[in-house]
Amino acid sequence: MSENTALTPFRIDIPQADVDDLRNRLARTRRPAPVPGRDDRADFSRGIPPVYLEELAEYWRDGFDWRAQEARLNEYEQFTTVVDGQTFHVVHARSADPGATPLILNHGWPGSFVEYQRLVPLLTDEFHVVIPSLPGFGFSTPLSGTGWELARTVEAYAEIMTRLGYERFAAHGTDIGSGTTGRLAAVHPERVIGTHIGCDPRWLGLLGDKFPYPEGLSEDEAAQIEAVRAEAAAERGYLAMQEHRPDTIGAALTDSPVGQLAWIAEKFKSRSGAYRTPDETVDRDQLLTNISLYWFTRSGASSAQFYYESAHSGIDLVMASEVPSGWAVFDTHPLMRRAMDPWKAIGHWSEFTEGGHFPAMEVPELLADDIRAFFRGVS
Repeated sequence: MSENTALTPFRIDIPQADVDDLRNRLARTRRPAPVPGRDDRADFSRGIPPVYLEELAEYWRDGFDWRAQEARLNEYEQFTTVVDGQTFHVVHARSADPGATPLILNHGWPGSFVEYQRLVPLLTDEFHVVIPSLPGFGFSTPLSGTGWELARTVEAYAEIMTRLGYERFAAHGTDIGSGTTGRLAAVHPERVIGTHIGCDPRWLGLLGDKFPYPEGLSEDEAAQIEAVRAEAAAERGYLAMQEHRPDTIGAALTDSPVGQLAWIAEKFKSRSGAYRTPDETVDRDQLLTNISLYWFTRSGASSAQFYYESAHSGIDLVMASEVPSGWAVFDTHPLMRRAMDPWKAIGHWSEFTEGGHFPAMEVPELLADDIRAFFRGVS
């Protein structure tokens, strides 16, 4: 029997009982005993500062309005569709211009389609915007089974674009989304017009693993890169846990909203000039909307499975492609291009002093302008 290829209209409507349960759980939070000297709300050296976490949790409980945020998300057309047995949630923001270019926006972890909430209206003048949720993320839950890694997901995304009637399309991604974006171009070069990647200096931490070290570094330059690599390594604890023990961390994330809050909010801190807390980096309500999505859909556990599957798939996540590619580097580092594109093979290379790891949330206007500029040059 062939699979049902229907696009089923979807509207977010979290049961009030779930909203009430979240508030009740937050009110009953069992907090760790305070450690003297850990009272700096911006000191993330040991993880998310307890004093800051408590402040954010109190706002989530008493100040955050889920229904208002839910209504904003429902302003966009959404649907679900089943591909290879898995339900996928998709946002489809059509342009008023019928001839606009289809553009798939690929999110990563701990992002979601919410990550692109502020970017979408800046793009629909030129693009039909499509945002699928990764399997196990948001409303692309529950998982239909094991085996949902990056390569299988890319094939599902290509099928979703086919079902929408988009034979050719553009692609943008950050974080894991850069992997889905790049693989789409590598395995479907006849369909992908171009790829636009958003990245930051954390990518220097991939040197020696996914990318070779640049040649001819001075001692000072080598020390700069090693400092970035060391900082990136210190933040990879979550990665090891999700790649190897997703069931263990998943149990905690599903049962404790403050645990889920800490696990995600820490990743939104910024080092743009000086340390800033997550809600000084991105909008507090947008941040909590994203975290609420993980909580209500139990995606803390299922999204961790995506890391496990991809890490154990044996598939090379970095693939070469002849499709035109553009990179936008946010919170740039002086050695980024020399390290990541020493041959100047990437035709469109932009660098910005701000924007961080989540540019669609931090600097959506800069990102939108760069996406438009790149695709105008390749369409």
